[in-house]
Amino acid sequence: MLLYLTKQLALLEGAFRVFQYLTLRAILAALTALVISFLIGPWMINKLQVNQIGQRVRDEGPKTHLPKAGTPTMGGLLILVAITFSTLLWADLSNRFVWVTLLVTLAFGLIGFWDDYLKLVVGNTRGLIARYKYFWQSVAGLSCAIALYMTAKSPAETALYVPLFKQVVIPLGVWYVALAYFVVVGTSNAVNLTDGLDGLAIMPAVLVGGALGVFAYATGNAVFSGYLGIPFIEGTGEILVFCATLVGAGLGFLWFNTYPAQVFMGDIGALALGAALGIVAVIVRQEIVLFVMGGVFVMETVSVMLQVASFKLTGKRIFRMAPIHHHFELKGWAEPKVIVRFWIISVILVLIGLATLKVR
Repeated sequence: MLLYLTKQLALLEGAFRVFQYLTLRAILAALTALVISFLIGPWMINKLQVNQIGQRVRDEGPKTHLPKAGTPTMGGLLILVAITFSTLLWADLSNRFVWVTLLVTLAFGLIGFWDDYLKLVVGNTRGLIARYKYFWQSVAGLSCAIALYMTAKSPAETALYVPLFKQVVIPLGVWYVALAYFVVVGTSNAVNLTDGLDGLAIMPAVLVGGALGVFAYATGNAVFSGYLGIPFIEGTGEILVFCATLVGAGLGFLWFNTYPAQVFMGDIGALALGAALGIVAVIVRQEIVLFVMGGVFVMETVSVMLQVASFKLTGKRIFRMAPIHHHFELKGWAEPKVIVRFWIISVILVLIGLATLKVR
């Protein structure tokens, strides 16, 4: 929106050309999202409290979570508002990648909203039935995958790139749709599983989102992509603006979500953020790197899968409780210790992912 306005103003005053720079718009987008979060955060938390939309704590969970009962939930709406408004304000709205990314994020946010609404407002403890939730996630995931496949303008957009190896490129053809679908839906659910402690999910999401923004900028720049040996995909650089809004909105939300949390993001935030990370990784062709940088999300998901498989096959549990962050809580780790240590792991994994840009 502002990009178009500044282009018109640049015809009258050359100084406005500075707003054409992608990096400046990304910085301004992050700051805009951050300010929006700070401004409407207290109001939104108050509205959630007034309407008694609060967290419900499972009896079988760690006893330290009992005081969390009643904490306002569905705070992920704050993240979505900040991301949406900032993206529309600072991104190039003629870019197809921007619209695919934003619409997928909002679609998964809507699914999460409905699940939270059923649980917290209607009083249905099960929320949205699992098969219905997965169905709508599949609809959204397949829609974006097919849209990207049908609008691809070069073979690079639908090939699988293996990090560390310049020459390992696997043309996927129609299998690209399946890969994109599983990455988007899988990442969405992985972030949702991680969202169990104050600030545990949002900080890794911010770190991974920021790193993916670096990949987007490099992938959309012919010079940088050629130097680094990564695919050049025209238009992906604009995704940097979206990633910047995710970082700004995420940090703004963390201000209220840090221990002890004033608000939880709920499924509306977790599902949307996971889908956002997944679709960005698909667009910039870094699905494998996402698997590395999002290692905390992978670890949480695998712990649940192992726990369920072990109990069904042997009747025994591997962990005291899954996802694995609860296992460490039940071992006696204080909640802030679990959170910060998982953050440290995320920083290390994101740095490893960024290193693949150069190590080839």
